[in-house]
Amino acid sequence: MSTNTSVKQRTIAEAVTLTGVGLHTGENVNMRFVPAPENHGYAFKRIDLEGEPIIEADANYVVNTQRGTNLEKHGVKIQTSEHVLAALVGLEIDNVLIELNAPEPPIMDGSSKFFVEALEEAGIVEQEADREEYVVKNVITYKDEATGSEITVIPSDNYQVTTMVDFGTKVLGTQNATLDKLEEFKTEIADARTFSFLHELEMLLEHGLIKGGDLNNAIVYVDKEISQGTMKRLEKAFKKKKLSVKPNGILDNLTLHQPNEAARHKLLDVIGDLALAGTRIRGKVIANKPGHYVNTQFAKKIAKIIKLEKRNNIPQFDLQKPPLMDVTQIMNMLPHRPPFLLVDKILELSDTHVVGLKNVTMNEPFFIGHFPGAPVMPGVLQVEAMAQTGGILVLSTVPDPENYLTFFMKIDKVKFKKQVVPGDTLVFKCDLISPIRRGICHMQAYTYANGQLVSEAELMAQIVKNKEK
Repeated sequence: MSTNTSVKQRTIAEAVTLTGVGLHTGENVNMRFVPAPENHGYAFKRIDLEGEPIIEADANYVVNTQRGTNLEKHGVKIQTSEHVLAALVGLEIDNVLIELNAPEPPIMDGSSKFFVEALEEAGIVEQEADREEYVVKNVITYKDEATGSEITVIPSDNYQVTTMVDFGTKVLGTQNATLDKLEEFKTEIADARTFSFLHELEMLLEHGLIKGGDLNNAIVYVDKEISQGTMKRLEKAFKKKKLSVKPNGILDNLTLHQPNEAARHKLLDVIGDLALAGTRIRGKVIANKPGHYVNTQFAKKIAKIIKLEKRNNIPQFDLQKPPLMDVTQIMNMLPHRPPFLLVDKILELSDTHVVGLKNVTMNEPFFIGHFPGAPVMPGVLQVEAMAQTGGILVLSTVPDPENYLTFFMKIDKVKFKKQVVPGDTLVFKCDLISPIRRGICHMQAYTYANGQLVSEAELMAQIVKNKEK
């Protein structure tokens, strides 16, 4: 995991609404993009249902990948989420609530183009919090043995995607598409429309699906001989007097934007589906024969790895380098004194985080009674040590820290994972949950030892002027 301190999170400046029809339901749909706070991510809100339930854009809610990526939470569904999510990722927007009065977003022209235009119309604004990224350090792969579909991500300086598509049909053949940087999404990928093969279309029509389909939101590849009866049915379904097949093997409803529009649309789908991992990815994604099933399984795998690494995100530092602050400098800032000073060094300090260190020895006074014959550092003192480290962060915001005292306001979500014993070197990492205001610091704190997470807590503290000084 990495916090990209040079890039801030982004949302939209104001709400914006689109209206269209759902591809599979044929229902009129109103969809509204609404600004969302920092660290909100993407979520869908069904305003047509009682209680207006919210479904987060999370790979764990994927229940079905037939004809799109479909989410379900507590019985509430969102269908074909991928084109909307791709637009948000492509414009590098981090936090948005998507309000819908139906189970699926409007299909529009079968691409992300109209969503991109609406979001740009709303305006994109920076927020205060830094953007979080998952920096790929090792090759990660998922393969669907049944279909041969495979997705791999390898280390790269930025988020890149390549799709390689082989449909095994003469009319389409093999296609590739590549996005080297997200800034090119709008011009290179956003307008790539969804597509279907004739044999799939016949099946969908028989089962009463694609009610909202018309020849303006899907490219139809004719991969088999088309009978007069089938053509009549298609003309009726698409409300057209006359249809024919173009020399390039597609129905004569539209012109391809690019020869490899199908591969570009598959790339669009990959970006939308991988948004369900919940964290931005810094790496190169290579997708061979991608589809919604393999895409979302890969998103789940990435999400699990991110969660695991987040829990074991041991701050890396060089013990040979002089610390930012030694114990004497710490005492010049903190009011605590031995035997209750529980931080020996400060290793890192920024506007939003601090890393401290404590060497635990048998000479600690609390080991006399906790416990005789089995020395274990009390959990409450681990929390206190994290708080003292966080105190350095908040006191660094005032010009005269020696004139302030730090007091707890709240301790929440405390967990102890491993015992801390003499000989352990503890590393404390505190990250701001929200900006420091009026001397109040709200932070997520972790304690690590021996390459493992030993305790964690959400802490809130306030600095108060020392009246005796």
